[in-house]
Amino acid sequence: MLEINSTVFIQIANFLLLLFLLNIILFKPIRKILSQRYDETSSLKKVIGDYQDRSERNEKGIEEGMVQARKDGHTQKDSFKNQGIEKEKAILQQAGSSVEAKKEQANKEMESKIVDIRKKMEDQIGGFSQELAEKILGRSVQ
Repeated sequence: MLEINSTVFIQIANFLLLLFLLNIILFKPIRKILSQRYDETSSLKKVIGDYQDRSERNEKGIEEGMVQARKDGHTQKDSFKNQGIEKEKAILQQAGSSVEAKKEQANKEMESKIVDIRKKMEDQIGGFSQELAEKILGRSVQ
């Protein structure tokens, strides 16, 4: 069995000395490295979180800008469309009035030509009627 004698105390002292030396040589540097790594990763996580927040804000800003740009584009498109419709109406109205004026001018010209032709025909009717009467009667009529 196990006997308790002075070697036990030497073994305990030897164990404590080994524990102390291992703590100084091995465990403290490892704990220090692990602590530094933990600090680095936590600071990097914070930086990453900040960048993610900033990117989300930028993304929202971009989306809002796109929505606003689409609204502006639609209003501009409607404005251009309305301007085009107004110009079209003005051009059609101008063309209609021009056609109406030309039509009135053509009607006046036709009426004046008809009046001239009637006057000429009335002047010639006397001669034609006299010739016709002469041909029908077979003699000259005065």
